[in-house]
Amino acid sequence: MGRIFPLTTTPAISDAARRWLDGERWEVARPRRASTVMLVRDAESTVEVFMLRRVSQMAFAPSTMVFPGGGVDDRDGDDGLPWAGPSPTQWGARLGCSPADAQLFVAAAIREVFEECGVLLAGPSADGPLARVEAERWRGVRDALIAREVSLGEVLRDEGLVLRSDLVVAKAHWVTPVFEPRRFDTWFFAAHMPRGQTADGDTSEADHAAWVTPRELLSAYAAGSASMLPPTVMWVEEIHQTGSARDFVAHAEHLPLIIPEVVDSELGPAMEVVER
Repeated sequence: MGRIFPLTTTPAISDAARRWLDGERWEVARPRRASTVMLVRDAESTVEVFMLRRVSQMAFAPSTMVFPGGGVDDRDGDDGLPWAGPSPTQWGARLGCSPADAQLFVAAAIREVFEECGVLLAGPSADGPLARVEAERWRGVRDALIAREVSLGEVLRDEGLVLRSDLVVAKAHWVTPVFEPRRFDTWFFAAHMPRGQTADGDTSEADHAAWVTPRELLSAYAAGSASMLPPTVMWVEEIHQTGSARDFVAHAEHLPLIIPEVVDSELGPAMEVVER
């Protein structure tokens, strides 16, 4: 028996789940590859995580608290992407996928956290200080990336920077349940908030962004005043239980593929999460 997440607060998903449970079937959507980043920092007696609330007009997870992240851009896999830290081959061994796919997921994580938060995990060398991105011109760089006018590789080469793959760690691998029309094959990463940069959450996809205390967010979720998807809930709980950001930003030793299943519960259709 896994953990049960009722779908009562998400009518559209609940309706699809009910129809699936009743035996209706449709073509299962192919999951889109995606990466998300839990950006954490130490605060007084706790660890905070930077989160966004998606705008209500979003087709997927509207008005939901999420970690920064998004879909892979095929150009994240470009040959010659300026890279420092563990290689795509080493990352592939950790994630259990090809080096090419590993590069896509890691590069997407770095790109998305910059696009959505203004935090760039890249620097002029393989170690040492990261890039300073507070100048006004960097807003234009972010906008160009978001519009897909340039690739991450082009930005790094133009700025004389290398992606720092040593600054992110792998935490989990989730795939959206088969009954949902929009599905994502998502790797969850974690990273320290770097010194000298600022997380701003300046993205059109969010109407609110802030450093949050896990205890307070979990209380809001329990009270029904904050919405989160099952993996987000479980990782906010993990952050709440950790002793420090340093403790949390460590590779998970066990990285099973987690695909929630739709089940009937006392409260109606629900997602059951079973770690394999």
